[in-house]
Amino acid sequence: MTGRPPKGRTWGRRGITPRVKVSGRSRGRLSAAGLLCYRPGLPARLCYRLRRHTGRKGERRSLGESDYIHLLDGAHQLLKAPLIVVWDRLSTHISKTMKALVAEREWLTVILLPGYAPELNPVEGLWAHIKRSLANLAARTLSELETLLRRQLKALQYRHSILAGFLAGTGLALDRPN
Repeated sequence: MTGRPPKGRTWGRRGITPRVKVSGRSRGRLSAAGLLCYRPGLPARLCYRLRRHTGRKGERRSLGESDYIHLLDGAHQLLKAPLIVVWDRLSTHISKTMKALVAEREWLTVILLPGYAPELNPVEGLWAHIKRSLANLAARTLSELETLLRRQLKALQYRHSILAGFLAGTGLALDRPN
């Protein structure tokens, strides 16, 4: 997410288009990664990590393998159970470094989605929901955007039925693989 607001629709006065001024200048970016966790008999859970990028020289502009593995380690600690992770084919998810980090964790199984299948990824529904709730937001600072995003994600953590709806929207079942 950047300082540029996602576009949304609003009701304005007839014949007058509402305008919000934003600088359009980038003051950094915010990267987010999320896991929707499902365990039979328990409500759906949301685990997430945010990373702030200020644009300093040599600073990575996206989440790296260590960020994703810390997210998985945190989910494992929270759920106190082995994880079966269904991932898209983001380059960070399928890198050699990530494969080595996954191999070190006997409690972790990774299953990859087909090449391009966002409709099978429940987290895509989560991000679409978050972006709709932030439509037409003109955050003045990266800190303001981060605070709003954390607030939205924290609120969703307690909306188990919405989280379960993201999985239902994919049509996937929670059967254990053979």
